[in-house]
Amino acid sequence: MFTQGARRKALAAIAVLATASLAMTACGKSSSSSSSKVLKLWHYESADSAMGVAWNQAIKEFEQSHPGVTVRFEEKTFEQLQKTAPMVLNSSNAPDIMEYNKGNATAGLLAKQGLLTDLTPAVTQHGWDKKITGNLATTSRYSNGVMGSGDWYGIPDYAEYGMVYYNKDMFAKYGVQVPTTFDEFTAAMDKFVKAGVTPLASAGAEYPAQQYLYNLVLSKADQNWVNQYQIAGKGNFHDAAWTYGATTLADWVKKGYIAKDSVSLKATDMGTAFESGKSPMMVSGSWWFGTFESEVKGFSWGTFQWPGNSLVPGSGGNLWVIPKNSKNAQLAEDFIDITLRPDIQALLANKGAVPVAAQTSDITDPKAEELVQNFQKLQSSNGLAYYPDWPTAGFYDSLVSATQDIVNGKDPNSALSSLQSAYSQGLTQ
Repeated sequence: MFTQGARRKALAAIAVLATASLAMTACGKSSSSSSSKVLKLWHYESADSAMGVAWNQAIKEFEQSHPGVTVRFEEKTFEQLQKTAPMVLNSSNAPDIMEYNKGNATAGLLAKQGLLTDLTPAVTQHGWDKKITGNLATTSRYSNGVMGSGDWYGIPDYAEYGMVYYNKDMFAKYGVQVPTTFDEFTAAMDKFVKAGVTPLASAGAEYPAQQYLYNLVLSKADQNWVNQYQIAGKGNFHDAAWTYGATTLADWVKKGYIAKDSVSLKATDMGTAFESGKSPMMVSGSWWFGTFESEVKGFSWGTFQWPGNSLVPGSGGNLWVIPKNSKNAQLAEDFIDITLRPDIQALLANKGAVPVAAQTSDITDPKAEELVQNFQKLQSSNGLAYYPDWPTAGFYDSLVSATQDIVNGKDPNSALSSLQSAYSQGLTQ
């Protein structure tokens, strides 16, 4: 999403220069250079995350298959790249390959500015379009900066989607069954409230609260609605879907499903509330899955899909992009291809991420297998509806402000009007 970068660690860098000459590349192409080479790679995943672990293994495999080439990895923060990418990529300091956020306001903007390499020939050569398909491919392709069609400018090797995390012990303690319909979902929350327990962990100062809003909106939407809002620039914030979402979110706060004081909390606060056993449910993305697997020790937990929704927030993961000023674009393509290999994809899965091309037979963790199977069902039905802040640059902040207003008890219709104004203005920039 947009999101998801606040948890990234600070800048770190490791670099070792090799002295061997460059031999054959992994895809069989030779180099005319007789000196050693360095592939400069940037990403913002922590070393112990699923992506960090898998990509570190990919680096090892890349160097083994490319004698004379060393990967110089630099860990950036999400915020660093969001703020400085256009300037850095337009300079001689650009990396050869980097992770970057997907969507019109991010990768689309860089593509429109001519700062990214067109990967369409590489996609054909490596057959990446056989692995990156359907809604998963939408955020890889941009036409004049608008996602969904045109040339390929980025490749994800993992995906992400929204779900409900739940505390099995708390469900058992209060006699609550896992809901399979929306009515059962609200009945379960009523039962927790009656027992003096706030059902949903949330956070209004960052992305979580707007994901509650978007899930409610999607319950009244279809794929055409998603395309009109996300891609065509024809979002109507006073239509039936947005109106239902905003008024229902306000009602949920009044009923005690979401705590009013969550308005000032951040995503990490929400995660801590769930991990500590304070909240029986938390609605967010698959990026929390690996964290909970390693950190939740005091209770049993599981996941289920938002009851009744065929569309959920989600997409392909952040993209591998090759800057236009990359000095080693061919090597960068080789590295991307390695991250899509079966062993790296299986490693992503077994560490709690959602790979885009893994075989479930290669997944050894039962929870991880369920995570991947649920994703594959969503992918096959085009159930990934992206994230609500994607249509225009800066819209994330507008959504944070609007959802905070709703949680604070302000008129939902007024909040929707502010979103319409920000959305329309963003489309003209």
